[in-house]
Amino acid sequence: MPHKEGNLEAPTRHPLDWRSPEFYDQASIDAELSRVFDICAGCRRCVSLCGAFPTLFDLVDETDSGEAHDVEHAAFPKVVDQCYLCDLCYMTKCPYVPPHPWNVDFPHLMLRAKAARYQRGDVPLRDKVLSNTDALGHFAGIPIVTQAVNAVNGTKPARAAMETALGVDRKAWLPPFAPRKFRPHAKASPKVPVRDGERTPGKIAIYATCYVNFNEPGIGHDLLAVLEHNEIPYVLVDKEACCGMPLLEQGNLEGVAEKKAKNIPVLARYAREGYALMAAVPSCVLMYKQEIPLMFPEDAEVRAVAEAFWDPFEYLVSRHRDGLLRTDFKEALGTISYHVPCHGRVQNLGRKTYDMLSLIPGTELKVVERCSGHAGTFGVKKEFHETAMRIGKPVFKAMSEHSSEYIASDCQLAGHHIEQGIGESGARSAPLAHPLSLLRKAYGI
Repeated sequence: MPHKEGNLEAPTRHPLDWRSPEFYDQASIDAELSRVFDICAGCRRCVSLCGAFPTLFDLVDETDSGEAHDVEHAAFPKVVDQCYLCDLCYMTKCPYVPPHPWNVDFPHLMLRAKAARYQRGDVPLRDKVLSNTDALGHFAGIPIVTQAVNAVNGTKPARAAMETALGVDRKAWLPPFAPRKFRPHAKASPKVPVRDGERTPGKIAIYATCYVNFNEPGIGHDLLAVLEHNEIPYVLVDKEACCGMPLLEQGNLEGVAEKKAKNIPVLARYAREGYALMAAVPSCVLMYKQEIPLMFPEDAEVRAVAEAFWDPFEYLVSRHRDGLLRTDFKEALGTISYHVPCHGRVQNLGRKTYDMLSLIPGTELKVVERCSGHAGTFGVKKEFHETAMRIGKPVFKAMSEHSSEYIASDCQLAGHHIEQGIGESGARSAPLAHPLSLLRKAYGI
């Protein structure tokens, strides 16, 4: 393909035409894969991002011609399987994204290929189980059940059986279930006046997320404590289901639509009432800010939710700029090795967590801005766990080479993956703490 100047304008995203029959037509998908792979093979700028690009380039280099158009279509799934939809290639690397006329959207092309495969029913039971977080959440909140499930999941025979039956790698870290869910035990907001800022609404509706509700409720309680300390009234949304990100990763777009139908009307009501919507998991925030709006571009309620959604530290930094955030910190945190998760980076927020924690006297952040390799369910699958650990090696090394008091990531799953990688490398791992937990500690509350 002839050389063409890369795009110098900000990336723009076209809506996902997932309702069109052509979207699932395999011949059409293969033709587009061939076109985009040809462009990628001539550029190779994204080779260090994930396993998808090295896999593609190896396939190209193994052909007699060394050209992407000679790669057999039957080999395309090898590339698709390595993509976990982090969006980094689109947002940070590729010079040919829209509005460039070549219109390269590698992640959405991979999603299209995954969706066609899902529609054909060519999806392992393991993937359906791992993506059904609402169903898995039934194990949480019942002390005897959670203790039993967590204990069994921690044994080598059980992990070996899980690997054989479901393809969940026996060495991969799995989140334990919490004996007490977050939502039923969340502290009620104190009655304080609503103080709107120039940039920030003065009241918050919290979307708990599956992970905080079922696995690590302490993160949610830390968020509430920080809001209470800053006299920001909050509510938990009346009801919620999974945001749909695990389903999106599998290409189950109808499943995403079902979750959207449950969540958006509830969230839109709070948005109309002037609440800032907030979630402590970057992937969930990304779903409501970007992925669902791209699936439903004409839906006014979806747009209202997207406009009202905030990352916690995005909100807190804006609150500080409004002159409404308390900075009466009681405890220095020392040095923190801080990882910026991919689903935070692609929101174009800047380093808001860094900005917030840097306000704490006696606190220094060593920032690592590279993919940890965990990528949702990708890192726990038997066929990909080793790849996930290999992708994360530079992060593990960078996070462990400082004498830090803590390691932290806004994505707690990435944090645990990093913690495991550091441990397996034989290096010293500082304690893992979520940034919200560290902020609460600094406030001394």
